[in-house]
Amino acid sequence: MSTPIVICGAGIVGLASALALARRGQRVTLLAPARTVPPASADVYHPRVYAISPASQRFLNEIGVWDAMPAERITPVEAMEIHGDADGRVELNAWQAAQPQLAWIVESGEIERVLLQAVRMFGIAWIQDRAVAYRPGAVQTSAGDWIETELVVAADGASSPLRTAAGIPHTSVPYHDTGLVVHLETERPHQGTAFQWFRDDGVLALLPMPDIAGTHQVSMVWSMREKQAAELQALPADEQTARLERWLLEASQGRLGRLKVRSKLHGFPLTLDQSRMTAPGIALAGDAAHRVHPLAGQGLNLGLGDVEALARVVAERESYRPAGDERVLRRYQRARAESVLAMRVATDGLHKLFRAPQAPLAWLRNVGMRWVDGAPVLKRYLIDGASRN
Repeated sequence: MSTPIVICGAGIVGLASALALARRGQRVTLLAPARTVPPASADVYHPRVYAISPASQRFLNEIGVWDAMPAERITPVEAMEIHGDADGRVELNAWQAAQPQLAWIVESGEIERVLLQAVRMFGIAWIQDRAVAYRPGAVQTSAGDWIETELVVAADGASSPLRTAAGIPHTSVPYHDTGLVVHLETERPHQGTAFQWFRDDGVLALLPMPDIAGTHQVSMVWSMREKQAAELQALPADEQTARLERWLLEASQGRLGRLKVRSKLHGFPLTLDQSRMTAPGIALAGDAAHRVHPLAGQGLNLGLGDVEALARVVAERESYRPAGDERVLRRYQRARAESVLAMRVATDGLHKLFRAPQAPLAWLRNVGMRWVDGAPVLKRYLIDGASRN
C-alpha cells in the first residue's frame, strides 16, 4: 500500500493534522487504533481542560471545528490574576490588548469529539492499527504491513513509539513535580477570571468553567512537589477530599471562598521534553516533539501551532517536491523553532525562579511582578505574545 502522507496518532494533534492537511488538498491516511468519545453529560466534565489561545481558536475555526463545539461548554477567559509567593501580583485583562478574550477553557473530550466527527465526515482514510517500525519512505503496522509514503507525521504522544523507531534524539528532564487536576465547586463566581498562585509547594491554577445547576465551577491544575502529591493521592477518598479542600482554601487565600471537590483527582508527572522535530521523511508534532511545564497552559497551543505550520508548508511546497522533501521539513522546523524555544525558556525559567528559596530571588521576583503590574505596555506585550502561540 502507498499513500502520500501517513499521520500516526489519533489524539487532538493527530486528528487536527489529518484534517488540516486534507482541507488543504493533501491526501492523508490516519494510522492509529480506533477512537470513540462518549457523549457529553450535562453535569459531568472531562477531567482535562485546555486554555485555547486566540491563535489556536482561529486555527480550529479555519479547519471547521470550533463552531461545532457546544458554546455552553466553553468558558471565555477575560482576565487573569497571578500571585507571587509574597506580595507580588499581576492582573491581566483582555481589554488591555484590545481583545475580547485572553483564552477559552475547553474540555479535551469536546475537542476530540468534534475532530473525530470532522475526520469521518471528510472521508479521511483510517487504518486502525499501530506503527511499530519506520524507515525513510515507509512505516510498518503491527500487522506486519509496510505503507509506502512520502511523509510520516508522528503525533503519537510524549512517549512516541514512532520517534523511537526512527531513532530521533530526545531528552526528558523531570521536574519532580506532579500535575494534579480536579474540578471544584466555588462559593463565589469566577467572573471569567483565571487565577494562579506561585507557592513554595508548586503552582496552583484555577481555570473558569461553566456553572452547573446554579453552582460555580473551576478546574484546578496544581503542579505540586512529587512527595506531597504522592502522599495526597495515597489517602482514602474522604480524607483526600478533606485535606485537598483545606489546602485549597489556604493556597487560594479565600479568593473564591470555600472550594468543594466535585470530581476524581488525577495526577501525571511533569517533565521538560525536547526532540528534533524532523528527520528524513518524518515530522514530529505536539507532545512527540516537545513538552513544557503547564504553568502557562500552552502545551496544546504549541501542538496546534505545529499542525498549522506543517499543513501550510506542505501545502505550499513546490509541485515537484514530495511532502517529505528535506527542504520542506526544514521549512517546518524553522517555522516552529522560535515559538517552541521561547515557550520552553519562559516556562522553565519561571519554574526555576519561583522554586529558588534564596531571599534575594524571592524579593526580586515579587518586586518584578509589582513592576509588571504597573506597566500597561508590558502587559499588552505579554498578552500579545501568549495569543500568538
